[in-house]
Amino acid sequence: MRDQPVTTAPDPTPWLLEGDPSVRYFTLTGLLGEPDGGGEAVSARREIMTRGTVPRILAAQGDDGHWGDRDRFYAKYTGTAWQLIILAELGADGADERVRRACEAILRDAQDAESGGFSVNRSKTAGGGLHSSVIPCLTGNLTFSLIRLGMLDDPRARRAVDWITTYQRFDDAEGGAPTGWPYEPLEICWGRHTCHMGAVKALKALAEIPPERRSAEVRRTLADGVEYVLKHHVHRRSHDLQRDSKPGWRRFGFPLMYQTDVLEILGILTGLGVRDERMSDALALVAAKRDAQGRWKLESTFNGRFVVDIEAKGKPSRWITLRALQVLAAAGRTATC
Repeated sequence: MRDQPVTTAPDPTPWLLEGDPSVRYFTLTGLLGEPDGGGEAVSARREIMTRGTVPRILAAQGDDGHWGDRDRFYAKYTGTAWQLIILAELGADGADERVRRACEAILRDAQDAESGGFSVNRSKTAGGGLHSSVIPCLTGNLTFSLIRLGMLDDPRARRAVDWITTYQRFDDAEGGAPTGWPYEPLEICWGRHTCHMGAVKALKALAEIPPERRSAEVRRTLADGVEYVLKHHVHRRSHDLQRDSKPGWRRFGFPLMYQTDVLEILGILTGLGVRDERMSDALALVAAKRDAQGRWKLESTFNGRFVVDIEAKGKPSRWITLRALQVLAAAGRTATC
């Protein structure tokens, strides 16, 4: 892929380091190359649990590990499933007793005991997640969250990984859809064309596994998923590359919950070391959104529906700026002057 410099702009790194401790931590480790064990990174990681968004979310947690009613763990976007996703995105400490209690709550009430996937409903008769309500985007999101929160060695997290490598599809409306569970009950999630969000969240989960710990099945699924996304040039329709898959993917947001956008997809691809000409238009879109101060705005948000709002729509966003800089740097483009 051709290296193309972006427009010169001021370096926003000092501004990133002044923000929420989560942003500071990921700026240090993901942008500036500070090792996890480095003094500043360790300090920022500790501060995540005492100042900013994470402790405010944890303050609303119930004694059973849930936020709100146990049977409404999927309630958008105040239920436990979403809080776990946000905590993982923000770099919460998975060893913290409150975070671990949330992990246990979601594993107890959302994971399907039969398959290892995650369901949007709790089975009140058998316990665990309702088998008929397992969906790919939630499975990907919660598997990512459990791995990010340090539970990769837990057999239940490993079962979720196996669900993805066994059932996740990357079909492109060519040929008929497979039959049987989990495909037939969920036309919106599967159909003849794979749901993009499900595919992206599956990739996001598997990409969180350290390279040296990826099984042959994980590597195969990652390769299939990457090719699926590249076939769509990240955000286009593969059968008509002049059209976007979803126009909303051009508006960058954080956290994205079950949705996705161009920036998140590029972050997954570049994090996997992918450099491909089919990413060029998407990278140009990211570069074009930078303002004169070298920052990117929050264009899409679920604020008002969260337990704790994160940043402000239409304003410069430290999260979007950090991720854009990471993507452009990993893609070989000049990120700052």
